[in-house]
Amino acid sequence: MQVAPKETSMFVRDEIQNGVFPQAQSIIYNAKKLQDDLHVFGMKIKHHEDNIKFLKSHKYKLDDSILDLQVILGKYHSSTLPNTENDAHSSNPSEEETTEQILLHEKSAAGILCQLKMHHDTQPSHLSLTKDVLGVVATLGKVDDDNLSRLFSEYLGVETMLAIVCKTYEGVKALETYDKDGQINKGSGFHALGDSIGKELDGRYLVICLENIRPYCGEFMVDDPQRRLDLLKPKLPNGECPPGFLGFAVNMINVEFTNLFFLTGSGHGLRETLFYNLFSRVQVYKTREDMVFSLPCISDGAISLDGGMIKGAGVFSLGNR
Repeated sequence: MQVAPKETSMFVRDEIQNGVFPQAQSIIYNAKKLQDDLHVFGMKIKHHEDNIKFLKSHKYKLDDSILDLQVILGKYHSSTLPNTENDAHSSNPSEEETTEQILLHEKSAAGILCQLKMHHDTQPSHLSLTKDVLGVVATLGKVDDDNLSRLFSEYLGVETMLAIVCKTYEGVKALETYDKDGQINKGSGFHALGDSIGKELDGRYLVICLENIRPYCGEFMVDDPQRRLDLLKPKLPNGECPPGFLGFAVNMINVEFTNLFFLTGSGHGLRETLFYNLFSRVQVYKTREDMVFSLPCISDGAISLDGGMIKGAGVFSLGNR
């Protein structure tokens, strides 16, 4: 609608007289002041949110460091298990006790090897056969907690615990030879060793070749004499570590001092070859409830101190331990 300039001027004059313009200007001024105040408060909130984010990040790093130190110090004992001075089982089983357990499997390759070592066999033929053998899996590492030791043994199984560990593939080939028809030559290798002490090798046995294992290629914990692996801790969607998480099985094993500085031809130690191959990123939790709650974070299996066991993604081990 067209409005004549004269009429417009009269309309503005009437509005000024009625106090409408000053009121509008006041509203605009107050609105701008509120906007400025909101902006200031928004900047303060952002500053506090950034501080909270920084502190949370620092807290997660401290939690990870505490977990690593707990693993190093062995502070992962189950509060649900009795711990009496009269307990027949020591929390740190000796090498003799481990050897006794292996000798119960007297017809196994591990049993024959232990018997030869016990008798200090120095026959040149036997020494040449076993010179590349590092030992039996069960003797190459220890766990500071007796309960965890049993759980780890159960997780691996008897066959793996009794596996012979060789440094190179040449050593593996020396343990068993075959005739032209592909049949085992029982006059050489471990079969001959068994015959020499009156123990016939019975059935199959595992041999692990360190030279052929694909090693862990990440970083190691700083200043750790045991060279534990610096594995990324599991995280829930909120960024926090799952409740009850105690660490990774591979880092809870103490490598025997005599083998601590052993390196393969490519420069890798026992933890990043043998034990990483056996346990990968198996996680350890305080309780079965904690373990089940953390299922979304578990990719390579898990163990809980009260006997829970997950063998892999989606594979649960149920029943009595």
